[in-house]
Amino acid sequence: MYETNPLPPTDKQLGYARAIARKLDMPIPRASLETRQALSSWIDRNRQRTATQGVATSRQVAFAEKLARIKRRAIPDECFRDAGLMSRWIDANK
Repeated sequence: MYETNPLPPTDKQLGYARAIARKLDMPIPRASLETRQALSSWIDRNRQRTATQGVATSRQVAFAEKLARIKRRAIPDECFRDAGLMSRWIDANK
């Protein structure tokens, strides 16, 4: 019946994918750049990895410090350098 050609990635998708690739210091595979769906799949697989990249946010630190005072526990130094670790520490100490 109808033959549909896959749609190319949007400019917005390309920009977002490039930002993720820069944060992870990795290239985007050529096959992922061919269609909108392929790039969307690549973004979904890799955007979670960027969440654990980078330092804890100021809101995370403030909440963790509040929990630490209530629980009388120290926050490990590595949690301040990794947002993912800080998130796990907060979840474990709620």
